[in-house]
Amino acid sequence: MRETDEQQISAAADVLWQYHCIFDTPVPSDVIIGLGSYDLRVADRCAALFHQGLATEILFTGHSGHWTRGQFEQTEASRFLSRAVECDVPAEAIILEERATNIGENIRFAAHLVRDDASAILVTKPQTQRRCLATAQKQWSGGRTIITAPLHDRTEQPIPGFDERHLICEMVGDLKRILTYPDAGFQSRQDIPDAVTDAYRFLIDCGYTAHL
Repeated sequence: MRETDEQQISAAADVLWQYHCIFDTPVPSDVIIGLGSYDLRVADRCAALFHQGLATEILFTGHSGHWTRGQFEQTEASRFLSRAVECDVPAEAIILEERATNIGENIRFAAHLVRDDASAILVTKPQTQRRCLATAQKQWSGGRTIITAPLHDRTEQPIPGFDERHLICEMVGDLKRILTYPDAGFQSRQDIPDAVTDAYRFLIDCGYTAHL
C-alpha cells in the first residue's frame, strides 16, 4: 500500500473515531453499567469511576458476542467482575447480567435489573459510544444515562488480537448500524455529517468490511 493511501485511511479512521466518541462528563449516579466486550479496559474504567465515588454499584452485562466467543472461559460479565475485583472493587458491589449478546440486549437487560427511574453511567469501548447512546435513547425508558469509555485515543485502542484493521472494521460496521437500526426500532436517529459518510464509504471501498 502506498504511503498516501495509508495516510488517507488513517485520516478517514480518525473521522469515524471522533464521531463515535462521546465522553460525557460522569456525575454521581445510581449505578455504573459496564457493557461486556473483548476489552477489559472497560472494566478498569468502571472500577475507576466506582473508586471516585460516582456510584455504589457496578452492573456488568454480557454473555458473549461476535468478537468474544471462545476468547473468555467465563461470560463477558463474569470476566469483567474478575477484573474489577483485581482493581479492588468489592465483589458484593457488583451485579451480573450474563445473557446479553449485543448492545441492545446489554441496555434492555441491564435496565430490567435497576429501578425504572435509575440514573446510570454506561461504560463501553470508545468506538462504540455513539451506538450505545443511540441504543439507550431508544431502549432505556427510565432515568438519565451518561456515556463514557476508557480515556485514550485511537492509537491506543488496538490490543493483541484486535489490531488497527479490526478497529477500523468495527467502526465501519457500527456506523452501518447507526444508519440502518433506527428503521428497525433498535436505535434513535443520529445526525451524521457528510464528512463521516464520506469517510465511511471510502473505508468500505478500501476493503474494511469485516464487520458489515
